[in-house]
Amino acid sequence: MIESALKRTPLHNLHLELGAKMVPFAGYDMPVQYPTGILTEHLQTRRQAGLFDVSHMGQLRLTAKPGGGSLAGALERVVTSDIAGLAPGRTRYALLLSSGVVPALFLLAGAWVWALRRRR
Repeated sequence: MIESALKRTPLHNLHLELGAKMVPFAGYDMPVQYPTGILTEHLQTRRQAGLFDVSHMGQLRLTAKPGGGSLAGALERVVTSDIAGLAPGRTRYALLLSSGVVPALFLLAGAWVWALRRRR
């Protein structure tokens, strides 16, 4: 894939300003490492916090049919997390159980929809 064809996340310019080494990943120009090194990144995340740009992940919106029962209940049958207890605007990491396990699934509770973000 040629570099000009790569998509960019909303944080792309910030990654460049911070001196990130950018590489093609899933059709996006993504940061793989910063000048301070992986160990410094790891320690910063352990001491304070880390930020992971999920803009390149797929997104799926699910809505319940009127009179169709609980969407949270249906999701709890196929994921490893408590969905019904997830407050609107909050997110939770989960695994999607199918014929295999789908890693990196994020569940976002909204007022009217549940959004699933999944790594491709």
